[in-house]
Amino acid sequence: MNHIKYLLVGFFFGIVLTKAEAVSWYRIYEMFQFQSFHMYGIIMTAIVTGVIGIQIIKRNKLKDIDGNLLIVQDKEKGNVRYWLGGIIFGLGWAMVGACPGPIFILFGAGFMSVGLILVGAVLGTFLYGVFKDKLPH
Repeated sequence: MNHIKYLLVGFFFGIVLTKAEAVSWYRIYEMFQFQSFHMYGIIMTAIVTGVIGIQIIKRNKLKDIDGNLLIVQDKEKGNVRYWLGGIIFGLGWAMVGACPGPIFILFGAGFMSVGLILVGAVLGTFLYGVFKDKLPH
């Protein structure tokens, strides 16, 4: 019963992304062909919102629901891993036409073929966890 609030936020997020056409394969295709600003606008809005949110958390020393201080760790140095990870993520996104959020939204909307992509994403995450210690960080 305690996790219903997370489920409701997930449903709300899914509805917003669907209405904004962020889960549309056509919109994603346009983005990777540099034919439309639509998805770039959504991504930039998310980045700006995230930066502002993190600054509010850091500057006001906000606490979580249990009263513990929220601590936002600084990113570790390491250009190569971020570039490599971004390239792999972008290639996967371009090949299947969906990043992780829309995969769940499309599956929930009844596009069962996205289930194969979901299995691949979960398998990739699992394999990263297995080989994480052997990878250059």
